[in-house]
Parts: sequence; structure tokens; C-alpha cells
Amino acid sequence: MVEAILFAMADPVTLAELTARLPHGADAGEALAHLKRRYEGRGVNLVRVGDAYAFRTAPDLGHLMQRESVETRKLSRAAIETLAIVAYHQPVTRAEIEEIRGVAVSRGTVDQLLELDWIRLGRRRMTPGRPVTFVVTEHFLDHFGLESARDLPGLKELRAAGLLDNRAAPGLGLPGDDEDEAVTGQSELFED
Repeated sequence: MVEAILFAMADPVTLAELTARLPHGADAGEALAHLKRRYEGRGVNLVRVGDAYAFRTAPDLGHLMQRESVETRKLSRAAIETLAIVAYHQPVTRAEIEEIRGVAVSRGTVDQLLELDWIRLGRRRMTPGRPVTFVVTEHFLDHFGLESARDLPGLKELRAAGLLDNRAAPGLGLPGDDEDEAVTGQSELFED
């Protein structure tokens, strides 16, 4: 009867609760001692939890009960915009991100992207205030199946996919607009 009660209860059961459920004169303490010996060395053990008792998986088999699951979290619109700006304009400072987005970048947005390991801190710019830059990580590239940031879709591909209008916004250009244009003179903007 004690064994049945312990198996049926979701929470640990105290000795007083067991005694109250058993017929008059039954010794719940003796039954618990017998069950403890009987289940020793098996996959399930009788354990004391505070002042109560419960059956639990043997410690050496606990790994069988663990279940790993991938938790998907949706990024906020601000996080997606910030990530896109970092990916297409890297290395980019917070001020540059804010200038492109037109609104302030919340610390939580950047922290979330850092926590996901999709962006990381880059080198400091050799400009007044020496602002830190942000760049995408290998984890970001791996997640999106890219070999390098150069493999990001350009304007032509984004327009073809219907993700952009056919006309560019005034004053806004993404890398890949002028793919033939060489990037020169950036090395002196950074310290090693």
C-alpha cells in the first residue's frame, strides 16, 4: 500500500500522510525502510525529500531523463534592423546604427544580439571618442549558411526576392550597390 501511494502521488509524501492513509496498526516507517532496501541499486530509489518520501530516478541514470530542446525566440523588429545594419555595414558603431535606423538603439537590443553570439565587439575606431564597432560572428554566418559576410544577398537579389522596392531610398545605399567600387583607406581608421 505504501508503495502504491508513493507511485501515485506527484509530490513527496510525509510519514504522517502515509500513516493516515494506511489501515489502523500498520507501521508506515517500517514499510518505508523495507521499500528503501528493496529499491536499492535499482533504476528507481526511495529517497527522503525534507520530511517526506518519494521515488526518484537513480542518480547514475539521471542523464536518461534529461531532454534537450531548442527554444526559438523571435527577434524584435529593432533587433532585426540592427542585425541587418551590422551585417551590411560592418564594422559599424552604435552612432552609425542609430543614424541609419533614425532612432536610438536600445542597450537590450544590442545585448540580445551579443547574447545570441550573432554580433561581437570589433576594433575601436581611431576617431574622437574611439567608439567601439560591431561585426557579425562566425555563429551568425553558420546560422544563415553563409561562408562570409560577402555572401549576404545584394540589392539585386533582395529586389528580385521582393524584399525591397525597385527604387532605392534617397541617401541610403547598401554594400553591393556599387560592387565594382573598391574599398580603400579603411585600415587607417582602426587600431590593431
